[in-house]
Amino acid sequence: MLVGRKEEVSLLQKITASEVPEFIAVYGRRRIGKTFLIRQFFNNKFTFYMTGAANVNMQQQLYNFQIALKEYSGKPTPALTSWFDAFLALRTLIESSKAKQKIVFIDELPWLDTPRSNFVPALEYFWNSFGAHHKGLKLIVSGSAASWMLNKLIRNTGGLHNRVTRRIPLSPFTLQETEQFLNARGVMLDRYQMIQLYAVMGGVPYYLNEIEAGKSAAQIIDKLCFSPSGLLRLEYDQLYTSIFTKADHHLAIIEALSTKAKGLSREEVLQITGLPNGGKFTNTLAELEASGFIKRYTPFQKLYRGSLYQLTDPYSLFYHKFIKGSKATGMNTWINKLESSSYRAWSGYAFEYICLSHIPQIKKALGIEGVYTEESAWTGSTDEGGAQIDLLIDRKDGIINVCEAKYASGPFTITKDYAEKLQHKIHAFKSDSKTRKSVFLVMITTFGVKENQYALGLVQNSLTLEDLFGG
Repeated sequence: MLVGRKEEVSLLQKITASEVPEFIAVYGRRRIGKTFLIRQFFNNKFTFYMTGAANVNMQQQLYNFQIALKEYSGKPTPALTSWFDAFLALRTLIESSKAKQKIVFIDELPWLDTPRSNFVPALEYFWNSFGAHHKGLKLIVSGSAASWMLNKLIRNTGGLHNRVTRRIPLSPFTLQETEQFLNARGVMLDRYQMIQLYAVMGGVPYYLNEIEAGKSAAQIIDKLCFSPSGLLRLEYDQLYTSIFTKADHHLAIIEALSTKAKGLSREEVLQITGLPNGGKFTNTLAELEASGFIKRYTPFQKLYRGSLYQLTDPYSLFYHKFIKGSKATGMNTWINKLESSSYRAWSGYAFEYICLSHIPQIKKALGIEGVYTEESAWTGSTDEGGAQIDLLIDRKDGIINVCEAKYASGPFTITKDYAEKLQHKIHAFKSDSKTRKSVFLVMITTFGVKENQYALGLVQNSLTLEDLFGG
């Protein structure tokens, strides 16, 4: 059963309604539901389907391709000695099909591109000489190695240049989609409990599928993250090594970024990791960004060289804060951490991440979803007390929204001291940026801001987790 993915399903419906040949690339991080989306939408009815295998040589990949050809043709298939042979055999299979729509799905395509295999040239020749002209053919390829999908396929400068007709980048579920997914499975948690789970595992369907009905968020986190056989206790290394051929540098960068919530500059990452500066380091950052694990953002009014890199994968952050090196057995481990200072620090940052990943929902709640905006962050100088704003929404209509995210178990109270800090932060931002726009303070909290003399006149908009869920 497909939950969410409305845009992707709508696009697939348009694709299948047309007889024009289509080359569709589906990409996104591991466990995000790429295979599930395609198999469910087409009800497993393919002219041909096969999946690449991790860490095997060209001969094994070709053998797997041969077995799939035999399965879908119902005829013996000669041994394949090259990818040109393989795609020629696939062409024969497609031409023999009487189906109006020929749906060909090759999953985990990057794994087929083993060293010196000539896989990409063979794919180029197949599409350019046959696929692009064959009425009703829908070639769908997917891959978890987003950097490969982008560089070798979508941004290809050779024979596949501009050949991909449709792109389907799959992102984690939003909070609303997560709620729909869990409810469809009979998991009926309130939104405060759901936001706790989202802070740990994000909107990754594979992780969410492990959640059992009838248990609290704390019980679920205990089992998945701290029991000896818990999925998320054992997932971390496999998550990166299954996507990146040599993941040591990727893992070092992720660990470095987990140490600072607001992010690190390129120079700071180099200093912490001790990795050599150069093209390989640049490529590693690009691969992590393309795969959705980190985000590069430019501070307000700064040039590209002022960019910071921030860890945006909730699970990776949680792993480094609580799971790595833990000797916990799972029984009440998380419940016992709920009053700790480390929990309070993490929960604040995790909630900020949730807000940053739900900017469309924030804009909708503010009534500006149709207004052009640019989002950024701002950090003041030491002279300004190191004031920091994690989300600025710079609007075309002459307003800048300063968004302040606060996680709390009840209505958030703005005290006199905190009100003064907020006023100082806004004043420092205005002074530093020299903006002529009006600056509005937006408080984003779990249960709203308690009305008092300090909130009155300071807070222009108060959003809650209900707004993050889309209402």
